[in-house]
Amino acid sequence: MSCHDIQVDAKVLNKPNKILLMGNPNVGKSIFFTELTGIHAISSNYAGTTVNFMEGRFVVGANEYNLIDVPGTYSLAPTSEAEAVATRFMESGAKAVICVLDASNLERNLLLALELRQYNIPTVYALNLMDVAARHGVSVNSKLLEQELGSPVIETIAVKKLGLSELIDKLESALGASGSNQPACGNCSACSACRGNRHVDIDDMWVMAKEIARRVTMKKAANLSLIDRLGENMMKPMPGIPIAALVMALTIGVVMGGGRMFRAFLLLPLVNEIIVPFFRNIFMALLPEGMFLNILVGEFGIFVISFEWILALIFPYVLLFYIAFTFLEDTGYLPRISVLFDNIMRKLGVQGGSLLHIVMGYGCAVPAIIGSRAATSRKERVVITAAICFAVPCISQTGALIALLSGFAWWMMPAMILFSMLLLVSATLVAGKAVKGTVEPLLIEVPNLLIPNPKAYGRKLMTRMKHFLKDAEVPMMIAIIIAAILSESGLLTAIATYAQPLVSGWLGLPAEAVTALILGIVRREMSVAPLLALELTPLQAFVGGAVSLMYLPCLSVFAILAKEFKIKIALTITLGTIVLALFAGGIINQVAQIFM
Repeated sequence: MSCHDIQVDAKVLNKPNKILLMGNPNVGKSIFFTELTGIHAISSNYAGTTVNFMEGRFVVGANEYNLIDVPGTYSLAPTSEAEAVATRFMESGAKAVICVLDASNLERNLLLALELRQYNIPTVYALNLMDVAARHGVSVNSKLLEQELGSPVIETIAVKKLGLSELIDKLESALGASGSNQPACGNCSACSACRGNRHVDIDDMWVMAKEIARRVTMKKAANLSLIDRLGENMMKPMPGIPIAALVMALTIGVVMGGGRMFRAFLLLPLVNEIIVPFFRNIFMALLPEGMFLNILVGEFGIFVISFEWILALIFPYVLLFYIAFTFLEDTGYLPRISVLFDNIMRKLGVQGGSLLHIVMGYGCAVPAIIGSRAATSRKERVVITAAICFAVPCISQTGALIALLSGFAWWMMPAMILFSMLLLVSATLVAGKAVKGTVEPLLIEVPNLLIPNPKAYGRKLMTRMKHFLKDAEVPMMIAIIIAAILSESGLLTAIATYAQPLVSGWLGLPAEAVTALILGIVRREMSVAPLLALELTPLQAFVGGAVSLMYLPCLSVFAILAKEFKIKIALTITLGTIVLALFAGGIINQVAQIFM
């Protein structure tokens, strides 16, 4: 399996034995990919999460195929980069297409289904979310829909694996059919859109979709369940705003409170009393005293701070954040936040859907920036990216900030959160004014509010943690090795001497805090971790945390900025964060000194 960048090269497009997995966002497409290939693709209950395409091996009958999970799209007349990729895949041809439809909202899905007919490629339709449709009093005549589309339609509930075997059987039959790639058209109502005629007006297709949906669906009065009524109320100011405040408070409580308990009662004793002494005793028995021994197990030793920083400091907060964030994703709550706060976000220069990517940034800036490809304008992408880089700490950095500030006073972390919110509003406003272009009105699918499937939830959580450990471990280890070498070689003292006017004079931090500024270039959380080893005053801790919050994106973020927006914007954002962090941190220190 491989996950590919959205820029699709000819080699991938022309790959043989290719089957495309198509569908609107949020129809369960990634669950089909997981079940059919045995590889877990992260699926989320809102549009725009996966704008990269996934590829995996898929056996049908006696043959092996490349199954490609194409970015979700509403239409093959693209309005975003992600939808443009879906169109390129269709235009490149394929052995077959699996198109996933949402039975609970069929009309919207049928536009894409009708467009797919124009490509003369064998297609099998998975009519998914049948359970949700039934809950809403919607029934779909799948046999009649099959006649209308001229291709097999299989009723499925992907999360329960219902209908998957029949889907594979129908796909095998479609792949093995001789002669025409599509079944005989008959008298389907989509005739004018069939077989190579790709110039049908999109408005005419909408009319066809509406007419087909009217014929094949029947809706009866249904008493909305408690969860359905709750989902609707979450998008109204009352009680939506109080619910949002409660959800935020609970999430912060779980991450901060749970992380501190996990760290204090389990991880710190494990690291300080078992793991670090174990390695220290081994190396002290094997090596003579000196620089090399200190680099390994000294105060900044690799086998000391790697466990103290990565395992005891960062891991508990990352784990609990993803537990909470994944739960909110799978319930379908996050899009409701976008609708609820759309008016506020518009005053900041972006639409409410941008809030989804900003929330993703609290996990990691890289997927959040990549996810902004789903935005419908370049201006919105740049504004979202600037806001994330200037004001949104990743979860590892947040964990380090919690550990740093919570040791002083209860109000310091809430004060840092408030400062972060103020910074986020300011960065979004400034970027919205500075970047030319337009922002389209909010057009976002609000999925059904669901109770997460325990198995799917657990697999996604495990996948996220594996990705974090894989992506973060090497850069963090590099930062730790740099810290050990700087400390033991004397370079840290030399650098601190030259940086003293800035670090000690302007920012009011100990000279040794220069380590944080150096390591923060490699990983954002490393701009905080070294401060934990210093004896700081409450003011110094807050200043250090504020500088870290605004400090330049780490190397991986800079790389994705250069890749997505070219080097000019990458350098502008990076230099802007450095200047702002050092300037604002100094202002906080100097003003506080006046009143102390």
